[in-house]
Amino acid sequence: MSVEISRTHGLISDALDYRAMRQDMISSNIANADTPFYKPRDISFADALSAKKADLLNEGSDKLALANTDGAHIPLQNEKGNYKPTTFFRDGHMARNDGNSVDLDVETTEMSKNSIMFNALIQANKKDGMIFKSVIDASAKVN
Repeated sequence: MSVEISRTHGLISDALDYRAMRQDMISSNIANADTPFYKPRDISFADALSAKKADLLNEGSDKLALANTDGAHIPLQNEKGNYKPTTFFRDGHMARNDGNSVDLDVETTEMSKNSIMFNALIQANKKDGMIFKSVIDASAKVN
């Protein structure tokens, strides 16, 4: 039996993992700034985190359930727990003569934004743990 700190602890943990993956991807884009025909990649995980949040907080229960009227019907695939980020090519910037479309200004800006969000998630995780610890400390003082 495991102790769950809070319902959102897993959400924060996944968000930290996704932010770390995004940092690696942005670093890869910067490292390949001079590679011919390189297209910058990015990761989108907002939809995956939103789905997990809705599942954790029991939101979205107003969805219409699929009726299974015959035993011969193909069962619906359970999509709960299938929270996957999406990787895509970030385009829209002018490619240089060598076909590379990495814009260092965009990459460094995205890296800064990602670092700020990563640090905010770390602080949220610490605060979540401190609340749990304070509850344990307060319960130890109760006679």
